[in-house]
Amino acid sequence: MHLCLISIAIVTFGVLVRLLPHAPNIAPIGALMLFAGTYLPKKLLWLPLLALLISDYFIGFYGTDMFYVYGSFVLIGTIGLWLCSHKKPLYIIGGSLSSSILFFLITNFGVWAPPNNWYPHTLDGLIQSYTLAIPFFRNSLIGDVTYTILLFGGYEMIQKFAKKYLPEKVFKLAF
Repeated sequence: MHLCLISIAIVTFGVLVRLLPHAPNIAPIGALMLFAGTYLPKKLLWLPLLALLISDYFIGFYGTDMFYVYGSFVLIGTIGLWLCSHKKPLYIIGGSLSSSILFFLITNFGVWAPPNNWYPHTLDGLIQSYTLAIPFFRNSLIGDVTYTILLFGGYEMIQKFAKKYLPEKVFKLAF
């Protein structure tokens, strides 16, 4: 029961936040991937990708760059799988920072790489792609860390509250 509710909440939250007005790159998908990898069964790791796909349908698809974006989120999910057995605040924040860096490196490489023509296909063009993306990277860091703290912290607080106040049978059923 609780997995069904969490699944619906993850997809709904991811879609709504991406569709509502927000600063560029301040979105919850990276944090949702970390969360899904950490708390959900592996078979449900695709849920944040579904939120991304649904919201991309409304926002607009963006060509071959999508492979880099979706691929980076799959890798972020693997960081979440590692966090599953390392649920300490420092590791979680480190996972969030690593996710932001990974997303930055992969997606900006994708913006530079053929068949795109945004930048010359030279070392200088690659450097320019990364340099001009720094303001977006700052926003990604802010969004990823903020949403990670909210999701992980909120879930842990709810879980502790529920364990304290719910009967053991109900708690085991819910968590």
